[in-house]
Formats: sequence, C-alpha cells, structure tokens
Amino acid sequence: MKTGFVNIFGKPNAGKSTLLNALLGEKLAIVSPKVQTTRHRIKGFLTEAGKYQIVFSDTPGIIDPKYKLQQHMMQSVKNALEDADVALLLVDVNDNWEENNELFDSLKLKVPALVVINKTDEAKPEKIKEAEFFFAEKSYCKKAIAISALRQSGIKELRDAILDLLPEGEPFFNEDDLTDLPEKFFVAELIREKIYFLYQDEIPYHTAVLINEFKEKSTLTKIQADIIVQRESQKAILLGEGGKMIKKLGTIAREDIEKFLQQKIFLQLFVKVRPKWRDNELQLKEYGY
Repeated sequence: MKTGFVNIFGKPNAGKSTLLNALLGEKLAIVSPKVQTTRHRIKGFLTEAGKYQIVFSDTPGIIDPKYKLQQHMMQSVKNALEDADVALLLVDVNDNWEENNELFDSLKLKVPALVVINKTDEAKPEKIKEAEFFFAEKSYCKKAIAISALRQSGIKELRDAILDLLPEGEPFFNEDDLTDLPEKFFVAELIREKIYFLYQDEIPYHTAVLINEFKEKSTLTKIQADIIVQRESQKAILLGEGGKMIKKLGTIAREDIEKFLQQKIFLQLFVKVRPKWRDNELQLKEYGY
C-alpha cells in the first residue's frame, strides 16, 4: 500500500484550494478569487482501501509576512515543507513563470516535486506546452503536468504521477475519514468564504470568525458565531444599513453550512471589534491561529 503526505505550495491565488477540492472530489477548502483566502493548513485524505492513502495539504499562498497573522500562515507553510513526502508546486499558467521558478527554487525541497501548471482553461495550447517545457527542465521538478483544477481536467494524470512517487507504508487515518479537522472549523471557514464573496476588497482581510456555540440536536444544529473586525467602521460595513448585509451573509452562509452538515441549522452572527487583532498573539490563539 502506498501512503504519504502530499503538500500543495504556490503563490497566492494559484488555485491551491480548488486543486485540493478537485483531488478529493469534495469541497473541503474554501475558495475565493481574492488572494490569501487560505489561512490554515487544511488536510484532506484520499483513500482506496488496500491500495493507497494520500494525505493532501492545502497551504496558504507564500508571501513576505507583514503582521503576526501572516507569520502564523507562513509557519504552517514551513511545517508542510518539513513533513512532505511529495510536493505539488502549483503555478498559474498565465502568471510570471520566472517569479514562480525563483519561489520554487527558494523552497530548497528535499523531496520529489511535481510542477502543476494550472488554469489551462484560460490559455492557448502552445502557451501550455511552453510552460511544461520551461518547468520540466528545472532541477526541483520530477515532472510538469498541465491541469485545470476548476474544470477538473488532468486530475487523473496528476493523481497517477503522485502515486508513482509515494512511498509504501501503513495508512495514517481510517479509510472513512476525509480530514482531521472538526466540523466547527469548516463552519467558520464557510462563513469566512461568504465574507470574501459579499464584501469589498479590504474587509475580508480584517475579519476572523469564532464559533462560540455548536449544539447538535436530532433535527437542528444551533450555531452562534462572532465575526471579528479591527475597527468600528468595518463593523458598520459588515452590518449594512438596518442590518441588511449581515442578514444576507447569514442566509447564504446557512445554505452552504446545511449542505456541509446535511442538517438544518439555526445560525446567529454577531460582529465584535477587536483593534489590531491580527498582531495580538493571545487573540490569534483564541481565533485558531
């Protein structure tokens, strides 16, 4: 049986979360067109009994951190670099290849790596071939594979290439498990995803979601969450005139949470102001960072 950790690395907005979801065939990581949506390392397990167990990790986009929240995000990338058996180096085919090459080279990988050229649905065939040739000759690259995570094309070829590189071993997790993270984590992430969807560019980066109550009953799950912001002006934007925006947020978040939990929920959202929470270690710990 083949088993191991396969961790996804790349610049912000390369499509790492979309790739994780495509590989698993499940929506595990939240997705947004805005950069730096992913803040945590999210593990998902792909298991075929008696054949393989691949422990995938989606990681935050690699950046130069400017505050403590981003430092924590980059620490999760470092941890993923240290325990990887195989690295997936994800690049947007329409991004600057040389910049990505410098980034991948700087990782100083000690494990085999596949360069995954993503968003091929947005590029001409000749450009895709050029990208494959550019990365295939790099010293860190075992193979360059072109995919579209969004269209789920090239995913089988990628999975087969991963399995070729994985070591043999016993599975780490039960074959029925999809992740090692609790449901509460994903509920908070789904709320945060809708904040990215609904609000202007600045707001999502100043917010965190804290689940205070998660009570499961036979017919209904009661969830109460705080949305943390840094300033009163941000709170006003989140609430909207007469509470219009927070109601809309609650409605669309509830729909996705019910699909995820496969149960009806009662969702309460409150907005709390915590100045400079992104640079406060105690608050970062409280909010799961």
